[in-house]
Amino acid sequence: MSRRVVRQSKFRHVFGQPVKADQMYEDIRVSKVTWDSSFCAVNPKFVAIIVESGGGGAFIVLPLAKTGRVDKNHPLVTGHTAPVLDIDWCPHNDNVIASASEDTTVMVWQIPDYVPVRNVTEPVVTLEGHSKRVGIISWHPTARNVLLSAGCDNLVYAILWNVGTGEMLLVLEDMHTDLIYNVGWNRNGSLLVTTCKDKKVRVIDPRKQQVVAERFAPHEGLRPVRAIFTREGHIFTTGFTRMSQRELGLWDPKNFEEPIALQEMDTSNGVLLPFYDPDSSIVYLCGKGDSSIRYFEITNEAPYVHYLNTYSSKEPQRGMGFMPKRGLDVSKCEIARFFKLHERKCEPIVMTVPRKSDLFQDDLYPDTPGLEPALEADEWLSGKDAEPILISLRDGYVPVKNRELKVVKKNILDNKPPTGPRRSHSTCDPDFTRPALEEVLEEIRALKQTVQAQEKRISDLENKLCQFTNGTD
Repeated sequence: MSRRVVRQSKFRHVFGQPVKADQMYEDIRVSKVTWDSSFCAVNPKFVAIIVESGGGGAFIVLPLAKTGRVDKNHPLVTGHTAPVLDIDWCPHNDNVIASASEDTTVMVWQIPDYVPVRNVTEPVVTLEGHSKRVGIISWHPTARNVLLSAGCDNLVYAILWNVGTGEMLLVLEDMHTDLIYNVGWNRNGSLLVTTCKDKKVRVIDPRKQQVVAERFAPHEGLRPVRAIFTREGHIFTTGFTRMSQRELGLWDPKNFEEPIALQEMDTSNGVLLPFYDPDSSIVYLCGKGDSSIRYFEITNEAPYVHYLNTYSSKEPQRGMGFMPKRGLDVSKCEIARFFKLHERKCEPIVMTVPRKSDLFQDDLYPDTPGLEPALEADEWLSGKDAEPILISLRDGYVPVKNRELKVVKKNILDNKPPTGPRRSHSTCDPDFTRPALEEVLEEIRALKQTVQAQEKRISDLENKLCQFTNGTD
């Protein structure tokens, strides 16, 4: 009689655990917009959440350490005139975030390290090119300032922008016949994978503006499909069967006819949002309206997609944020951290590999992409490709100070919010002389110094107050 051998994996015992109540973010009115985006974006400095807002669209940005009850008057980022549908932090600058809205625009914002006194209303740059709502944005993984936006237009569905100049780099026309559900880059940003309402999954070379491979109905159901690239260049998809069962699949774009793996899961209406960690080859599946997170390991051994475990809770999730690897606590063997959105709060969930040793675990933390871009936008557009520049997490990651978004053309607003009324990125006043510009810049520098001095004074007062309340004064 043969004995079943348990598959060896260092991630077999990964478990999820919510943080304590005082480490959650309370009293946040999470957006009720019916759109299948994650509504939350996280990096090692901030958590950003799309919120309910009267008279336009808004999202809130909180420093990670600012846990507990959020003041109802906490400043918001409010520049859109219609609900915000998607937000995404720049992978090369932790203070820059992009937002897409029903008002047909994409806006890029510079978030200061300190908490602003009033709402942030002026973006660094406004990108106008879509004629209908923009529901998807995604930064290029290796090229500086390259941003993709996808909308619900009749003809133009996806645009690639150079945020540093506010110009369109590429327009992906006549490739999709209906609404795009999601977009994902491969590891070096040379290819895109898209899913569409016409039931096709497409692999696109954006610079050649051609579809490299496509597959009709990888999942037979009518509900939306999601697709992402794995580190090896395979495509992982989630969708529905004809009987409305949720299903996952793994595909080789060079041979799209037959799946590498296809597994049925459960019966539910929520679209499964995949979050992929290329360092560990673990994919986490979070369904909107679900109260669980399932996670699988993708390997080169059959059945290729191995179920690991499920994190379950009582409350359904309205959205989910996924922390980049450089924002994790390596001393506690943390391999993933999610930010689960409830109706009125955000709850961090930590995924941990149990280890007895307190030493740095090399096998859990290979070198991971850092902040430094591998290419400039023009280099990427000319045909160059480069792998992400990697950093070690051995000594823990320390976020860098606020880095200003580089602007290389005069017709783009400076990275600091202007004092006048909002203007389009393409307008430029010819009567604005150089002495006047120097005078404005000097005034801005003086204001910046004043703000920094006040910030230091506030910090000193807070420290004294902490000492007083702790009884050490």
